Amino acid sequence: MTQILRIDSSARFDGSVSRDLTGRIVDMLDGEVTHLDLARTPLPQITETWMHSNFTPAEERSEAQREALAQSDALVAQLQAADTVVIGLPVYNFSVPAALKAWIDLVARAGVTFRYTENGPEGLLKGKRAIVAMASGGTQEGSPIDFASPYLRHMLGFLGITDVTFITADTLMIDAEAAMGKAEAQLAKLAA
Repeated sequence: MTQILRIDSSARFDGSVSRDLTGRIVDMLDGEVTHLDLARTPLPQITETWMHSNFTPAEERSEAQREALAQSDALVAQLQAADTVVIGLPVYNFSVPAALKAWIDLVARAGVTFRYTENGPEGLLKGKRAIVAMASGGTQEGSPIDFASPYLRHMLGFLGITDVTFITADTLMIDAEAAMGKAEAQLAKLAA
């Protein structure tokens, strides 16, 4: 059975467009869903202890270092197990929410989800698909002020996930009807 990892990062619960879109996308897909809600269960920021633990070879880590990486290890395992990752991307101040950035920091691990080679970094999460549900009040996807979608696309690619589709309800505060119409058309194409 297909494994789907749904990640929501909107601080809004009621009326969240990105949450609505991730739910609708997951409903279209056939598979077993793991739901990670970064607003309901916030993740910690990485710390100096985490960094030292992460860069200590696994076989040399102390029990305290293994504990420092336990949550990151669990998040990485969820991502590794997923065939499709559905990510809610509300745009906050032209970029990704801090909750989503914390998740990225915890799963982007050298030697685990990517590695360095003589030809540069190589993502280790190949063969996965990502569908991103982007919602914004005034930031148009791909515009000069959109730092969210290029960043997330880059980070997914950095980890080896290059099959990325965006479902976008952008500029909702400018023309909500047009923004939702665009997202509906993209959802219909995804379902086809």
